[in-house]
Amino acid sequence: MAIAAAHGGRGTIRATLSGMMKLYDYWESGNGYKVRLLLAQLGLEYERIELDILSGETRTDDFLQMNPNGRIPLLELPDGRWLAESDAIQFFLAEGTAFLPIDRFERAQVLQWMFFEQYSHEPYIAVVRFWTFSGALDAHADELPERRRRGYQALDVMEQHLAGRRFFVGERYGIADIALYAYTHVAGEGGFELDAYPEIRAWLERVRGQAGHVPLQAARPA
Repeated sequence: MAIAAAHGGRGTIRATLSGMMKLYDYWESGNGYKVRLLLAQLGLEYERIELDILSGETRTDDFLQMNPNGRIPLLELPDGRWLAESDAIQFFLAEGTAFLPIDRFERAQVLQWMFFEQYSHEPYIAVVRFWTFSGALDAHADELPERRRRGYQALDVMEQHLAGRRFFVGERYGIADIALYAYTHVAGEGGFELDAYPEIRAWLERVRGQAGHVPLQAARPA
């Protein structure tokens, strides 16, 4: 289901695509999940290509030709162009839909929270989760206390912002929420406790209740 009517006739991503997109992805990746969730909620079909980041499948010569940074997610458009970085992909897909505001200031606020997620949230909450499920936690024991401290700082900022608000920007669900939801809703897998964050927990429930929501490891919609 594409969501665009609220934006007064601006063209959706559908109008710019003719053919099947490919998403290079890894199931456990919250960054990949951001893109999968938005694609599902936009009702866009795509071919998903699983790459095991733990075994180096994003470091092959073939993949590095597509993304020299050697990371997923990577979106391949039907015309053969590639777009990397989860938040850039979301911004591209959301253009012309209700997931991205028209108002110039609100669009800047969306970017503000997406930059916050990548700079102040993901390096701590997501990285500790990755160390946990990849078995690397002991190897990073010296770094762990500071990573946890900075992760809780990010959660504190989110909790304060959400007080009295339903969503992060303009009281409407959008890609800023998706960007922050991806790793926040699995923060417990890295040992971050959310009991002291009632505003965040209520927001997580609102995000889960959105039309077209899929869980992190859901199969790609037909």
